[in-house]
Amino acid sequence: MAAKLKKGDRVVVLAGKDKGKEGEISRVDPKAGKAVVDGINIAIRHTKQSQNSQGGRIPQAMPIDLSNLALLDTNGKPTRVGFRMEDGKKVRFAKTTGDVIDA
Repeated sequence: MAAKLKKGDRVVVLAGKDKGKEGEISRVDPKAGKAVVDGINIAIRHTKQSQNSQGGRIPQAMPIDLSNLALLDTNGKPTRVGFRMEDGKKVRFAKTTGDVIDA
């Protein structure tokens, strides 16, 4: 299965507690079908103090399912992602506008 969402893509959350919020993907786990989006799905992690870190209650972005994310097109609207061949290369395009996402 080809990657419809990649690191660095601007996305909007479609479902869950952060519905409607926008952010940038910082990490993708294709095997689990999840992605970490900056500032979305924040959980408090309690960490113990060590030589390297202060410790305490640290907010951390948790993974969110890829099915709950939609790519933002050039107009800032959520869109689905399609694939097509251009000049012998497979490229992603926004279904709403038809624009190529990564040239």
